[in-house]
Amino acid sequence: MADTKAADAAEAAAEAGAEPGAEQGAAGAEGKQPRSVRVVLLALMIAMLLAMLDNMIVGTAMPTIVGELGGLEHLSWVVTAYTLATAASTPIWGKLGDMYGRKGVFMTSIVLFLIGSALSGMAQDMGQLIGFRAIQGLGAGGLMVGVMAIIGDLIPPRERGKYQGMMAGVMALAMIGGPLVGGTITDHWGWRWSFYINLPLGVVALIAISAVLHLPRKRAQARIDYLGAGLLTVGITSIVLVTTWGGSEYAWGSAMIMELIGIGVAALVGFLFWQTKAAAPVVPLHIFRSGNFSLMSVIGFIAGFVMFGAVLFLPLYQQSVQGASATNSGLLLLPMLGAMLVTSMVAGRVTTSTGHYKAFPIVGSALMAVGLYLLSLMDTDTSRLTSGVYMAVVGAGMGCLMQITMLVSQNSVEMKDMGVASSTTTLFRTLGSSFGVAIMGALFNNRVQDVMAERAGALGSKVTEQSAQLDAASLAKLPVAAREAYQHAVSAGTHSAFLLGAVVAVVALVAAVFVKEVPLRGGSAPKPTETV
Repeated sequence: MADTKAADAAEAAAEAGAEPGAEQGAAGAEGKQPRSVRVVLLALMIAMLLAMLDNMIVGTAMPTIVGELGGLEHLSWVVTAYTLATAASTPIWGKLGDMYGRKGVFMTSIVLFLIGSALSGMAQDMGQLIGFRAIQGLGAGGLMVGVMAIIGDLIPPRERGKYQGMMAGVMALAMIGGPLVGGTITDHWGWRWSFYINLPLGVVALIAISAVLHLPRKRAQARIDYLGAGLLTVGITSIVLVTTWGGSEYAWGSAMIMELIGIGVAALVGFLFWQTKAAAPVVPLHIFRSGNFSLMSVIGFIAGFVMFGAVLFLPLYQQSVQGASATNSGLLLLPMLGAMLVTSMVAGRVTTSTGHYKAFPIVGSALMAVGLYLLSLMDTDTSRLTSGVYMAVVGAGMGCLMQITMLVSQNSVEMKDMGVASSTTTLFRTLGSSFGVAIMGALFNNRVQDVMAERAGALGSKVTEQSAQLDAASLAKLPVAAREAYQHAVSAGTHSAFLLGAVVAVVALVAAVFVKEVPLRGGSAPKPTETV
């Protein structure tokens, strides 16, 4: 029986154009995990770290970059160009992996990311840096999708929970270590090394993946859906620009924002229509026929909405109201990220051992809603211990959701759609983060300016007319009365932002209730037996 299975696997691999040993690697992945698979997983975690760490490091270096290159008026584009390119390219990378094989496509994304990193480090003016960051973002769009899709190929869903802790750990490491690493590199080596540091890590990942990852090579008969890719790119770009510029560069009701909304809606409607006609659609709409996949897309969007909003406003609150140091801003999130890491590991282990997962989206959404409501109660007298406990509640909720959403999404589609399932789930989370930062930010800014006007009159309005977010140096220069007014204003602003987050999290809870517990693939597969 074992010989027959091996022969069938070898024949299927040969028909698919698989590399020698591909079927053995997959079989081993379902069994005891051979060393080669563990090496690949390590390389994948390095690639994931590159994608997540980059913005954290670069953000810390931005004041130094502006000081050398100038172009302060274009500063926001250094981040926006990267974010736009990442979001727009994410679904395309996923589709290319499904069509032409994940290994080559993933390695291409790493190479593109490294080229963008090297060029960014050599930039001589702000225009060059923005262009090179866009190249880097194009590569980054394939990093996260490639990691998730390759893990989906190598590890059956029932076993995949074991590795959730690794992915959550990488996320926590990036958020906590990014600002610290960025500051250290900028101070001792110069800002250019905040980009060059990616090169040795990326080369290690490339070598490991090239040497030990064996997956079937694919040769798709259909052509790439260029029209669909173009329409989706225009739609996503418009959405991200609206959420980035709205309320900051342009008023929400301005002609520019209205035009972008119109272009975005038209492009996305055209994209949806074309996907029903295309021979090889970028995002096959049939994947949304799975109720679980659609629900996980909604939950992933909300998780991104809440998480990045929390990461933005919690350090601001602790620095402005509780007097914490900005230098260690990443460490301020440790209660939330630590709880997220622990609960993610527990959720993964329980899912692997029992095969049951429905409880985690429900519990996670409930904890997230409760935690955000608790954070909305913080005022100028809230202690760091209390705020840390509240953050831990939110983190525990996120830990139940972050990887389970990807796991259930991948389990809800056929293997041939693993790439687009991974990229679509990642895209929803990315768009959620864009909307979260924009909408929570708009609420925060309006509330801060209103309270400053109430408590400090004309002086308060003047203080916050440029920005509702003051750095430590600006805050220290304020008169005592204005500083106290600003602290109350920040408390009021975070109250509004987190209260909105709690309401949005309730939507995730409702969606989680309707998730159906479909058995995870690979749970009952017998282990390979030896023949004598």
